[in-house]
Amino acid sequence: MKDKFAGLKGEFSDRERVTIFEDGYGVSRSSDYIIYSVEAEAIDRVVAEYGRATKKRAIVGGQTSCKAPEIAAFERHLPSDIEIVSCHSLHGPHVDPTGQPLVLIKHRASQQSFDLVTRILACFGSEHVHLSARAHDRITADTQAVTHAAFLSMGTAWCANNQFPWEHSRYIGGIENVKCNITLRIYSNKWHVYAGLAILNPSAKQQIRQYAESVTGLFKLMLGGHKAELEERIKTAGKAVFNTAGRRGEPLLLSDEVLNRFSLGKVPKERTPNNHLSLLAMVDCWWKLGIVPYDHMICSTPLFRLWLGVTEYLFRKPALLDEIIDIAIEDNTFRSDDLEFTFAARGWSDCVSFGDFSSYRARFEKTQSYFAPRFPEATRVGNEMIKVLLDRT
Repeated sequence: MKDKFAGLKGEFSDRERVTIFEDGYGVSRSSDYIIYSVEAEAIDRVVAEYGRATKKRAIVGGQTSCKAPEIAAFERHLPSDIEIVSCHSLHGPHVDPTGQPLVLIKHRASQQSFDLVTRILACFGSEHVHLSARAHDRITADTQAVTHAAFLSMGTAWCANNQFPWEHSRYIGGIENVKCNITLRIYSNKWHVYAGLAILNPSAKQQIRQYAESVTGLFKLMLGGHKAELEERIKTAGKAVFNTAGRRGEPLLLSDEVLNRFSLGKVPKERTPNNHLSLLAMVDCWWKLGIVPYDHMICSTPLFRLWLGVTEYLFRKPALLDEIIDIAIEDNTFRSDDLEFTFAARGWSDCVSFGDFSSYRARFEKTQSYFAPRFPEATRVGNEMIKVLLDRT
C-alpha cells in the first residue's frame, strides 16, 4: 500500500540490506525469490498486476490457503521462464511454527530452485511436507474446511440466541471449553483467512454442504424421537472413523484433565448434559465422505487436532456416547440451541455454495463484533490449550 511507503522507509532506514519499494513492480523486478502473501480471492488480480515485471528466472510462490486459484494465476500471468514453488504454513498467526507442518509445492521448478526455497524456509523450524497443489487442496478441505464451518456455526448460533456461552454453566467445562475457546479464536482473526479456503477450494464446498446435511439429518431424528435410527447411524459412523486398525488401543488425544483445565468461566460442580450435535454431525460427515481424519495428521492444524480430540473423546467412550444419544431424544434443554445451530450450518453452507464473499464477510463480522470483548482472554487460553495439545501429539 503506497500510503505506508514513507513510514516503512523510515522504519527500516538503518537496515542496509532492506530496501522498501513503492509498489510491487520494484519488488518483482529485483527479487530472485518472491512470495505473494495476499488473500486467495485477490491472488489473480495481484499477480496480473505485478507478474509481468518478474525478474528473469526468478522463483515465485504464494502463501494462500487454496492453491487452485493461486497456481492458475501464476500459470496465466507469469512469464514461462519463471519457476513456481509454492508453500502454506498449516497453522494460525499466533502459533509457534516450530514443528508445525509447512507444505512445499514444487509445481514448475528445477530441483536446485526447490532446494533453495527449502533452505530459506528452514528458518521457521517447521516440518516440511511435500505435496502437489491438488493434494494440498484436498487435504486442507478434509482437515480445515468442515472444522471451520462447525465453529463458525456455533458462533453464529450463540449470537442469534444472544448468548455468551461462558456465562452459562451448560457451556463450561470439558468438551465445552474447546468449543468456546476455538470458536472465539477463529472469530478473532480476519474473515478472509477462512473465506478463501471455503469458497475457492473445490473440495471444501462439497464437504461443508455435507456437514450441513449431517447436522440437519441428525437434528430431524432427534426431533422425531427416532432413537433406534439415530443410534444406528451415529454408531455406524463412529466405527467407520474411529475403529481403524491404527487407532485401536491408542491413548486419547485429550484427557479429562486437559479438557477441564482451560475455561473462560467458573466450572460447575455438575456437568449439564448435552447431545453435542456439532460433534455427532462432524463424525457423520466424515463417514458420509469416506474421510478417515487420522490419515492426514501429518498435515493437520492445531485446531483440527483439538476438534478431532474432542470427537474422539466422545466416540471412544461407549458409556458417554450412549448417554448423549439418550439426551438427544429425551432432553429438550438444548433444543433451541440446536435449532439455531442447524440454521447456522445451513446458512454457512449456502453462503459458500453461492461463492458469495460479501455475504461471507457480513455473516462473519456480525458475529465477530458480538464476541470481540472476550477475544484477548480467549486467545490467551487458546494458546495454552494448543501448547498442551502439541506437547501430547
